[in-house]
Amino acid sequence: MDYPVQTMINGINVNYSITGDQGPWIVMSHSLGCDLAMWDRQLDALQSEYRLLRYDTRGHGQSEGSEPPYTLELLADDALALMDHVGVDKAHWLGFSMGGMIGQVFALKNPERLHSLILADTTSEHTSTPHSMWAERIRIAREEGVQALVGPAIGRWFTERFRAEDPDETRRIATMIGDTSVNGWCGCCAAIADVQTTNRLHEIACPALVIVGEYDIGTPLDAALTIHRNLKESTLVVISDAAHMTCVEQPEQFNRALKQFLSSVRPAN
Repeated sequence: MDYPVQTMINGINVNYSITGDQGPWIVMSHSLGCDLAMWDRQLDALQSEYRLLRYDTRGHGQSEGSEPPYTLELLADDALALMDHVGVDKAHWLGFSMGGMIGQVFALKNPERLHSLILADTTSEHTSTPHSMWAERIRIAREEGVQALVGPAIGRWFTERFRAEDPDETRRIATMIGDTSVNGWCGCCAAIADVQTTNRLHEIACPALVIVGEYDIGTPLDAALTIHRNLKESTLVVISDAAHMTCVEQPEQFNRALKQFLSSVRPAN
């Protein structure tokens, strides 16, 4: 299966796609304001050796949105139910930004379901973006629509060089953001605003990879270092010449780090 399908999970229709037909599973959880197509630049690098379960988070892409607010626990439960539906007993978790926050909560709730945890451009607590900033983004989405938030997001997510050199990819991500439902944006912003896992990261026993962009201002190096230092077993990789969206802006660096890490923790079966 390499095309999106939908199923009823936790009271909503969830859109997902499976790519690859052999090897360990990787569950791929995208950022706020994106959808499963955010991972397009990772498919060629992974699909020959892994089975990739990509999905649209509640209220994003083609997945149905419920009334906000959401919690990270709810979003982690959505992922668990989807894994059960597909028949994924155990997987590597690849989470980007919001997907990394969901992944931390998932790992704390369901440690037996993970081979490893990959946390890209994410945080375990908010310092650069306080709760008031998330509340303001929710207000704008409700009063003006998500489209009003596209420009500022693109400015944070990509370097000026990338925006100039790859306008097509920049527009593709901008379209994803603008197409996000108001319920999905507001619900997930509320969940993100409440992330606070730093003091429990030591409970996560599986190996982890922490990735951060050199110029990421939303979830900067300090946030990645906090996660790295509090996990029992982790590797930290800084992606050069990239802002927040490292998997899009520097896919070769990102994919190389992924493959090296996954090879080092590949399960026996």
